[in-house]
Amino acid sequence: MNPLPELNPVIHAQGRLRVMVTLQALPDGDQLSFSRLREILAMTSGNLSVHVRKLEAAEYVHSVKTYERRSPITYFSLTTKGRHALEDYVQTLQTLLNTGGAETATADEPPGGAL
Repeated sequence: MNPLPELNPVIHAQGRLRVMVTLQALPDGDQLSFSRLREILAMTSGNLSVHVRKLEAAEYVHSVKTYERRSPITYFSLTTKGRHALEDYVQTLQTLLNTGGAETATADEPPGGAL
């Protein structure tokens, strides 16, 4: 029996998946500010910070800190590694949906045999 493919746990958390999908929609080279990303995703600053840190640690997201009008601003973009990881995640999910686990699972027969 073949095991079901594993979904990437870094991306699989709902908040991180939403960040990845939002950044993936940007053209290559474009970025979003922390405040704009927070607004789009309707997340709290703390929640978004935690998710972005984990994505940065995995090198899926790149951040650039700068100042505009004497205020610090952080911009985020998806890295090439992040784009590939998201593509792999989607492919794995599609495989799971298409097979429904059919390659690895069979239905249990009710006690006493088939109906």
